[in-house]
Amino acid sequence: MTYSEETLKDDVATIARDIGERNLYRYESLQAAMDFIEGRFRACGWTPERQTYEARGKTFANIEVELRGRGQSAEIVVVGAHYDTVRGSPGANDNGSAVAALFALAAAFAKRQIAQTLRLVAFVNEERPFLRTSKMGSRVYAKRSRERGERVLGMLSLETLGYCSEVKGSQKLSLGGWLLPPRGDFIALVANRASRPLLAMVERTFPEQAGLTCRGIVLPTHFPGAWSSDHWSFWKEGYPALMVTDTAPLRYPYYHKPEDTPDKVNYPWLFRVVKGVEGAVANLVA
Repeated sequence: MTYSEETLKDDVATIARDIGERNLYRYESLQAAMDFIEGRFRACGWTPERQTYEARGKTFANIEVELRGRGQSAEIVVVGAHYDTVRGSPGANDNGSAVAALFALAAAFAKRQIAQTLRLVAFVNEERPFLRTSKMGSRVYAKRSRERGERVLGMLSLETLGYCSEVKGSQKLSLGGWLLPPRGDFIALVANRASRPLLAMVERTFPEQAGLTCRGIVLPTHFPGAWSSDHWSFWKEGYPALMVTDTAPLRYPYYHKPEDTPDKVNYPWLFRVVKGVEGAVANLVA
């Protein structure tokens, strides 16, 4: 199975339009999203497993698939994206675009021979009220990895990938181009200091495959914004990790709003972003 702009578009439409808002407060929809994710992974030739846990009297699950490296390598690369939404939003870009990217990666790597073990994980409960708590799905997952002594070489958190703008001034926190470019037509790679080697590896490969600009940013672990996705959970456990993002509220006008619908996602752009991630992951697991 291969991926295309159309498969990305179909997957975003299913999770954001057909299923819609999915979280603690829309629990049945969250369960429907779990079933959809498992079905899509299976369609790509993988065998999904649920990591379940309890929170606020309900059962939640991270959904993981794994491709073992040559020689059953114990060194692991994790690529993850959260599938829940903020309350009141259907979450097409945040984070349906990244979930669709996970499926595309599943299709791309299903039959590859790789040296390092690759895990693709759909995380639950990234949004409030679980953000940066012990019940955040990626926090549960990363903590388990540390307790098991797993050797995670690097983690890529896919977060809000599908929006770009070539209009000058569309990118907030540009600071005259000093911190970020003034046009929102690049992908940001956000790392902490301990993750600089991982960032350097991804920066070398991503633009070659995607044909677009990426901007690496190194920020403190507890810097506002930098700690607001699933990579933070891996930082907390001492693993190298970075966030791949279109910068979300710094660019996307529909962030955390009811208007975050499938028609707002730029699918040719998203396809190029996925190509960049695919190239970076291929380099990491080679």
